[in-house]
Amino acid sequence: MKKVVIGMSGGVDSSVAAIILKEQGYEVIGLFMRNWDSSINNDYLGNPNLNNNICPQEEDYNDALNVCESLNIPLHRIDFVKEYWDYVFEYFLSELKNGRTPNPDIMCNKYIKFDMFVKEAKRLGADYIATGHYARIVDGKLLKGIDHNKDQTYFLSQLSKEQLSNVLFPVGDLEKPRVREIASKYNLITAKKKDSTGICFIGERNFTKFLENYLPNIPGDIVNIETNEKVGTHIGLMYYTIGQRKGLNLGGNQDRIYVVGKDLNKNILYIAHGDENKYLVSTSAIIEQVNWIGDIKPKKCCAKFRYRQPDNDVELEFLGDGNILVSYEQGIKSVTPGQACVFYLGEECLGGGIIKEVQKNHEKLWYL
Repeated sequence: MKKVVIGMSGGVDSSVAAIILKEQGYEVIGLFMRNWDSSINNDYLGNPNLNNNICPQEEDYNDALNVCESLNIPLHRIDFVKEYWDYVFEYFLSELKNGRTPNPDIMCNKYIKFDMFVKEAKRLGADYIATGHYARIVDGKLLKGIDHNKDQTYFLSQLSKEQLSNVLFPVGDLEKPRVREIASKYNLITAKKKDSTGICFIGERNFTKFLENYLPNIPGDIVNIETNEKVGTHIGLMYYTIGQRKGLNLGGNQDRIYVVGKDLNKNILYIAHGDENKYLVSTSAIIEQVNWIGDIKPKKCCAKFRYRQPDNDVELEFLGDGNILVSYEQGIKSVTPGQACVFYLGEECLGGGIIKEVQKNHEKLWYL
């Protein structure tokens, strides 16, 4: 009997993944990862859970334990608090300091869930590892989950073919309502539990206050990019992302106001008015840290520049330094440095990289 070590998060997806694996005849072992410690990591400001009797990570562990006991499978526990800080959180802070908008979930998958976790699973004798991700692996290819609304291949785009070679995604063939139905049928405590949100393994935080634990606020001017007039004061460039509308505190019944750029040297946040303002639109971008899952490296494919974005037709030009120039003549709004650009051919996720530079007519946008 083949042995599968499954990442049990205390959520409904990993719970149902464990059920499916048992039904398929695997020997299933649960492994819970604890990757964040609010006390060790000075997580006080912006933390809504400080006065709780039990922290959310322990609640998740207890839910995972309850599910494993219901399914009669063992549950192990491991701490990756230091590794998460070193490989994910320091990257997250560094990107914010550089004025970019990082995606910690992608790095968490690359360095924690599909690296540190795999090593521990092998120590437990695993033939395979499994998670509750909405994705599929067919003939060695990473495919979108059947439920496109929940598809998580965007977050798996930095994984290698080797990392995916012994991975099972049992819920990838299901739609979310069906997952909850199965959990209810088995009377699992997680059947109606809310999906986790917020920062990977940290959870919901007052983002502004949370970052004050680690980075100093440096207020500066908010400037209308069309008139070059100062229209307000920002609380620190790290709190804003391209395309953002909420939280600007500019008041008045003006047109919709969008963040369109940042000048890190002058500490200026640029805004523009209206849904159709030209400053949000780009036609190409340079992608760095490119990872290809397989051998397919097409010159034409589709790309997502942020999670839940529709697939966009793009053309790829392979630059000599390993970076890729991605062109999209139709124009796309709010392509943001630091976010992931992920490539697709139909259902297959080919890989992706990090947005380094955003351009219009192949010239770098000066305000990004």
